[in-house]
Amino acid sequence: MGSQSRRRWSPGWIVFTIVLVLIAVPASVVGYNTLTAGAHEEEHTVSPAYFADVSALPVAPPAPAGQPGGSSGTWRIDCGRDEEGRHNSDNVVISPGVAGGAHHLHDYVGNDSTTAFSTDASLAAAGTTCQAGDKSTYYWPVLRLPRGDARQTVFGRVLVPDSVLIEYQGSPVTNVVPMPRFLRANTGNPHGYTQAGVGTDHVQWTCSGSRDHVGRQYPRCPAGQQVVRLFDFPSCWNGRTTDSANHKSHLVFPAPNGACQAGTFAVPRLHLEISYTVPTGAEYAIDSFPEELNNPVSDHSDFIDVMPDALMATVVDCVNSGKHCSA
Repeated sequence: MGSQSRRRWSPGWIVFTIVLVLIAVPASVVGYNTLTAGAHEEEHTVSPAYFADVSALPVAPPAPAGQPGGSSGTWRIDCGRDEEGRHNSDNVVISPGVAGGAHHLHDYVGNDSTTAFSTDASLAAAGTTCQAGDKSTYYWPVLRLPRGDARQTVFGRVLVPDSVLIEYQGSPVTNVVPMPRFLRANTGNPHGYTQAGVGTDHVQWTCSGSRDHVGRQYPRCPAGQQVVRLFDFPSCWNGRTTDSANHKSHLVFPAPNGACQAGTFAVPRLHLEISYTVPTGAEYAIDSFPEELNNPVSDHSDFIDVMPDALMATVVDCVNSGKHCSA
């Protein structure tokens, strides 16, 4: 062998090589998250402008008036509140097949196998935290207390929701048809801050005892009230596909009066309410893409319908008959 083949690596060269490899590995590969890394703390403090007293938030607009032929019922299901701490930084709806594609942590309830690599078959075969055999997956960015004790980083403890309300609602102008199994849906815009609020109208914040005021700032709630996140999903389906190239155009929002546009069909509207006990004055924040700076306008939620067809039929019957049902 030549002299190069017989060269011995000194301890110093080994350490130097390991350092170079670590520098070269992309942050996403090693699970880096700017909210938990403890680096650049001054860059990631929460802006006071993100917060407002709940009484200063806009008055909640009235719901569209019900019309003859509308569906006024609701159907609720209990899927827990992610007390198990099932988190990952994937987004199978928006970035399927991309590990860590969200660059922030999500809470999950429902299907207990959801990752970036989930398929219809794997979701259908998995277990669930929901009642009545609903294997749907529901997820949203975690909420954190950015300042903790000395053992925590500036973006430290993940808050476990006190409650998660999952409700399917009707249309004020027509009956609803069943969602197709494996329908993908999302609401809000994870890039809402850097995209100047585009696509953020259906995600709001409020307080548990002040529902007459909602907005897109983190609310300061009176003592004894919880912080509440509100997510309303699109509910006008194209009648053909469970997804689309932009993950949005197959399922769109109705007009302000609740009517679906021509060529689309009303399906049960998914409504989520996530409630938290937040210490008075805490500078809490959602996880977000780093460039979104934890701004509340970047809040969002995603969903895949994995209900058995018979269960979806029960939901539709309840909503269309004007009843208020629970699983």
